[in-house]
Amino acid sequence: MARGESMEGDYSAVCINAALTDDVLRVILGKLDGEEEKDTYGLVCKRWLRIQSTERRRLRARAGPAMLQRMADRFPGLIELDLSQSTSRSFFPGVTDSDLSVIATSFPCLHILNLNNCKGISDVGLIVLGNALKYLKSLDVSDCRKLTSKGLAAVALGCHNLRKLELVGCRSITDDLFQALSENCPLLEELNIAGCFKITDTGITQLVSGCCQIKHLDVSKCGKIGDPGISRVAKACSSLSVVKLLDCCNVGDKAILSLAESCHHLESLVIGGCRYISDDSVRTLVLSCYRSLRILRMDWCSNITDLTVSTVFSNCRRL
Repeated sequence: MARGESMEGDYSAVCINAALTDDVLRVILGKLDGEEEKDTYGLVCKRWLRIQSTERRRLRARAGPAMLQRMADRFPGLIELDLSQSTSRSFFPGVTDSDLSVIATSFPCLHILNLNNCKGISDVGLIVLGNALKYLKSLDVSDCRKLTSKGLAAVALGCHNLRKLELVGCRSITDDLFQALSENCPLLEELNIAGCFKITDTGITQLVSGCCQIKHLDVSKCGKIGDPGISRVAKACSSLSVVKLLDCCNVGDKAILSLAESCHHLESLVIGGCRYISDDSVRTLVLSCYRSLRILRMDWCSNITDLTVSTVFSNCRRL
């Protein structure tokens, strides 16, 4: 009995913080799956909070310059930062150019940066980011209406590892941007320029002269893009898996036949509102891509008949 009491006394005298090194605590943290569990880990004590903070890689926040600097001090290892703004908060501009300067200085190792709907940023801020974030792989500046090709070209010039670029609704973007992307971002795989209505066939033709690894392309509502541009993309980027052409009024059968000829791993195709597309081209594409095709949207394609629909359901088992 005395021995048991002695052992109990020995165990109670051991302090967990004295027994576990920082490396062991990091291993324990690494075993936790969800962010909620990791946040709970940080509530144990200041030491555990410090370790949890230094190991954190992803963060979503609403912050100004002062808060961003505090975040940088607490989370030095961040590689993913989401500062996107809700569309319901249309009155709030989100981060500004001065905030981007703090990001560029404080988070040089960022891989993913989401600035969706941050209406306060301009080319000035993007130029700063382009000069600093050389490891950046993904950038979302959708609906940042002040941006032009000048700022985004600076990002292309400095961020050669860029793989994903979201520019939805950036209405001032022109073909000039695509020369910079073509010359500096050969690893680009995903590009979304939906609603960038100034982009033409010339621009995307220039793009794929250097960016041949594109797998996901969304040019919805780009009315100046037609058969020549999409055909060139199809021939240059045979690994395309997602193509969205919603309301591209100048896209017709030639573009679809080019996709059928070159892109045999196509998984998703959106051609809603493309009224020049007819049965023959879509049926040819279906017979070429039936093994991979999962999504096919054809609403408001007035030249497509029941014959195409029947071919789709007869062949596309994964749809």
